[in-house]
Amino acid sequence: MRSAAILCLLLAAAAPPPADAHTRSQSHSVWEINGRSVDVVVTIPDIEANRLADGTTPVSSAILSDYLVERTYAMADGKRCALIPPVQPLSALPGFRKFDFTFTCDSAANLQIHSGAFFDRVPGHTNFAQVQNAATGEFTEQLITRDHQTIEVTGGAGSRLKNASFFEFIRMGMMHIFTGVDHMAFLLGLVLISRRLRDLVFVVTGFTVGHSLTLALAVTGVLRPHAEYIDALVALTIALIGAENIVVQTRQPKMVALGAALCLGLMAVFEFLGFGGLPSLLLLGAGLFSANYLLLSGNIRDAGRLRVLITLVFGLIHGFGFAADLLELQLPTERLAELLVGFNLGVELGQVALVVGAAVLVLAFRKIHFVLPRPVVVDVGSAFLVGLGVFWFVSRSYA
Repeated sequence: MRSAAILCLLLAAAAPPPADAHTRSQSHSVWEINGRSVDVVVTIPDIEANRLADGTTPVSSAILSDYLVERTYAMADGKRCALIPPVQPLSALPGFRKFDFTFTCDSAANLQIHSGAFFDRVPGHTNFAQVQNAATGEFTEQLITRDHQTIEVTGGAGSRLKNASFFEFIRMGMMHIFTGVDHMAFLLGLVLISRRLRDLVFVVTGFTVGHSLTLALAVTGVLRPHAEYIDALVALTIALIGAENIVVQTRQPKMVALGAALCLGLMAVFEFLGFGGLPSLLLLGAGLFSANYLLLSGNIRDAGRLRVLITLVFGLIHGFGFAADLLELQLPTERLAELLVGFNLGVELGQVALVVGAAVLVLAFRKIHFVLPRPVVVDVGSAFLVGLGVFWFVSRSYA
C-alpha cells in the first residue's frame, strides 16, 4: 500500500497547471488541386476562432482570415505559392466561420499543402483535410497535426505508395515494428508472461486479431480516435503487461490492482479539476479495467486462455497506433486493401522476428552456461516495463 501511495504522489507531482490541451480542438479544410491552381475552403468553429481574441469581444473576420492566410497555404518544389486576393468569407452554419482562398503555383509538380493554424494555441489541434486532384480524379482524406503539418499532393509519398509494390507495404509493416520502441517493449512483455509456446501462441493470436481490426477501421476512416489518447493508452498496456507478471509471481494482486486503480482515479480527479490530461471518463474506465484485469490474472491458475481476450483488447489499442503513421501519408484509396494486407503481414513478420531473436539469444546464453533463473529475469524485466510504461503514460497524458 505504501508503494501505491508513493506512485500516486509521483503522478500528482507530474500534473501540469490548467491548460486547454484536454479540450477537443479541430478544424476542417477542403483542397482542390487543378494544375497550378490550388483552392482551399477552411471551416473554423467559433470556439477555435475565439482563441485569437484578446478579450471578450469575438475575433473579427479580417483578423481570422489574416491569421489563416499566414499559416495555411500551398507549396510547389518547396516554394510557397502566391495568394490570389481577395480572401472570400463564405456563409456557414451557426457557430462556424468559413473562408475561401486560392493560390497559384509556379509548377504543378511536387505540390504540397500546409496548414499550421491553431497549433500555437492548442498543440493537440487537428485539421481534417480533404484533397481533390481535378487532373487525376483522386480524392484523399488526411489528418493534419502539429507534427505533420505538410502533406505531399503530387510527386511525394502518395505517388510512391500508389506505384509501390506489395513488398514495399510488407517492408513498411516490418519497419514499423523495428522502429517502434513502445511496440517492441509490449512484445517483450508478451514473451515474459508466456511460460510455454502455447501461451505465446495464444497472446500473439489475440494481439494480431485486435490490431488488424482497428488498423483497418482507422485507415478506412470508419473510426478516427485522438492520436494523443492512443499514444498514452499504448504506454498503459506496457505497464499492465509488466504488472501482470509481478502479480503472477507474487500472488498478491490486490495491492497492485488497488494501486493502479487509485493512481488512475487520482489522474481523473486532476483532469476534472482542470489539470489537463486524458478525459476523466477514459481514466476511470482504464482504472476499472486495470484493477479487474490484474485481479483476474493474479487469481487464475492458468491464465493462458484469458490472455487471448486481454491481448485482443490491447491489440485494438495498438492497431490505432499502427494506423497513425499510415494516416500521415497520402494513402492511395484504390489500393487500401492491398496496403492493409501487406502492412499487416509485415507487422506479423516483424513480431515473429523479434520473438525468434529473443529465443535464439536465450539458447545462446544456455550454450555458454550463462543463464539466470527465470524468476529473476521476469522480475527485473517486469519492473523495467512497469517503470517505462508509467513514465510514458504520464508524460503522454500531460503532453
